[in-house]
This record gives sequence, C-alpha cells and structure tokens, in this order.
Amino acid sequence: MIDLREQKVRRDREEMLKHLKSFQLEPRFSAGVWYFYPSGGRFHEPYVERGSIEDVLRKVGDLYDHEVVDSTFGLEAHYPNEINQDLIDEYKSLEKETGIKVITVIPNLFYEKTFEFGSLSNPNPKVRRKAIDRTIEALKMNKELETEFMVVWPGIDGYENPIGVDFYKMWDNFECGLAEAMDTVPGVRVAIEPKPYEPRGNNIYRNTANGILMARNVEAMLKADENRRLLEEGHALVALNPEVGHVLMGHEELAYALASIMREGRLAHTHWNSQPLGNYDQDLNVGVLGIDQMYAALIVLKMYGYRGRFGIDINPERIPVERALILNINALRAACERVNRLDFDRLVEAMYDPENNRGVAEDVMTRALAPPSTNLIELDRLG
Repeated sequence: MIDLREQKVRRDREEMLKHLKSFQLEPRFSAGVWYFYPSGGRFHEPYVERGSIEDVLRKVGDLYDHEVVDSTFGLEAHYPNEINQDLIDEYKSLEKETGIKVITVIPNLFYEKTFEFGSLSNPNPKVRRKAIDRTIEALKMNKELETEFMVVWPGIDGYENPIGVDFYKMWDNFECGLAEAMDTVPGVRVAIEPKPYEPRGNNIYRNTANGILMARNVEAMLKADENRRLLEEGHALVALNPEVGHVLMGHEELAYALASIMREGRLAHTHWNSQPLGNYDQDLNVGVLGIDQMYAALIVLKMYGYRGRFGIDINPERIPVERALILNINALRAACERVNRLDFDRLVEAMYDPENNRGVAEDVMTRALAPPSTNLIELDRLG
C-alpha cells in the first residue's frame, strides 16, 4: 500500500521553506481507457468510429513506441466492461512489453439500467446486492493486478427531487455496502470521487467535505483484521480521487479542497482537466481554463508532499486522443516545472508574515509566468 501519511505532516516556517526547496513535483501520469474512443453525447453521435479495448491498448503501445509515454504511465479501467477476466491477459501483455500497468480497476456502478435508482445506495435489496458483489469482484481484480487503489465513482447514486428521500438510509446503504465489500477483500485502498451532479440531479457525495465524511464513516465500519491493522498504523483505507472538473462544478476552491484532503492523508490520486465554474462536466484539456486554480493547487501539492499520479481525465471529442494526451502531459509538466522554480524565499515570507509582505505572493507568481524579456517594475520601487 502506498504510504500517504507524509501528507499529514505539519511544518513550521523554517521546515516549510526547506521542504519547498527540496521537494520536487515530478508528475507521473495515468489515463482512463474510456475516452480513447469518445462515445458522443445526448445531442450528437460519436465523431470517431468505436474501437475495442484491444484497439485502445494498441494505441497505448504506439504512444509508448513513440516515447509520448514511458513505463511509468498507468491505465484506469472499469470492471466489467473495460477490464474483466477475458481481457485481463491483454493488459498483462501490455505491461510485460512496456511496463505500463493498470493502476486502478473501477467497479462500473452507474451505467446499466439495473442501477436506475442507485447502486450501493439502492433501496431494492436485489439491486444493492448486485452492486456489492460487483464491488467485491473489482476489489479482487485490483488485488490480483496489484493496483495502487480502487476508485469508486457513485455517479448514479443520488436523487433529483429532494422530497421523499430518506437521506440517512441512502448514505447508510452506500457506506455499509462498501465496508462489506472492503472487508471481504481486505487490504485494498478505495478512493471515492465526489461530484455535485450529473448524471443524477444531485449526486450522493456532492463535494470534498462529503467525501471526507464518507471516508471516515466507512473506515469506522471496517472489521477485517488486515484493515484494522492498517488503520491502526495510520494509513487511510478510504481516500479520495478529486477531479478538477468536479470540484469546480461545485464552486469549490481547488487548492482549499486538495489541502483539506491531504490534511487527513487521503489524497490517493488526482484527475486533471479544465472546467468553468459550475456548468456541465466538460472535461476540457488541462490549462485551457482556470489557470489560477491550477497553479494554486500545484503549490498545495508541493507544500504537503504529493507523490501520487496526475490522472488525465478528458473528453477529446474534437481532437485525436493521442494529440490530446500530448497537450495535457505538456501542460502539466510545464506547470509543475514553473511551480518547482518559484521564489520560495519570498513566498514563504509572505505566507508567514503577510503584514510586511503585501502583494508579494502575487508578485512571485507574476514573475514566474513572465517571459524573461518582460520589463517588470520592482514591487518596492516607491520604497
């Protein structure tokens, strides 16, 4: 299990400065196999012919051959539609040839009409049983493939009309069902991915705070010896996989949200894209919108020692997926490099002594983003 406990470390002024100067953001990437052939939407048919999982893996192999990605690249896939016992050898073959492995097997709990009224939260015991069993099977596959965690996205759990919703039962059903699955296959970390809405009008875990509360609730229910041992050692067994787009859909502040998760040592993975505040889930390329949010978030990741992956979660409807991945990898690498080179002496001074460093944090970012030839005025020009 990857150790996230370092995220919880508190540092004083001197320790923070030393950490920021020594710790480097070195992004390792992952991608979901689901968007290699975008499937269209409510209002238009797909713009590309649908391919198979074998086609997706061939594309990944080609990206490796052309040195767009390397052996540290990771794949994310849903069970049972994108990875299953019939397809698992294809993934293992790719790993043998390139080193690229599956980093998470995600139970598909949202697509089938069976889950019309929810998966783990469904009030129908038969449907809920199917969701629990599928989660158990996905956990087993994560264990077999030695993945890093199992993402759970409760996309179809929630409601549209708040009248007539038994909220306690909805939350209890989901959390008890997940705890049961985790105790059946102990020792596998789960990462919940909150989202405020879509496809449900209101998703069951709308924002970062909801996700953190859910994580605490599920961990309190775990009984398996291996799970209890890991919890007693301070490891998070229920972590989070925040997506930039989902956070901004809920009008959250991205840096604040990530810091809230890391404070508890629960940031297992991150999903990156661009998104206007509110609006539907657009999954635009990284760096297209919300540059300020991106840089503030990356500074938080550096401050608190994030070593996890940068998952690229996009919907490249109008651009070849290979080109889209290059754009996103380049955008994240460039942004991380800029953050690594910030003037941390001045930034830490401003952080701990804002009264005597008015505007310094903004000046640090302006100078980091400015072309070298820019004629910048010194902040203290007037004394």
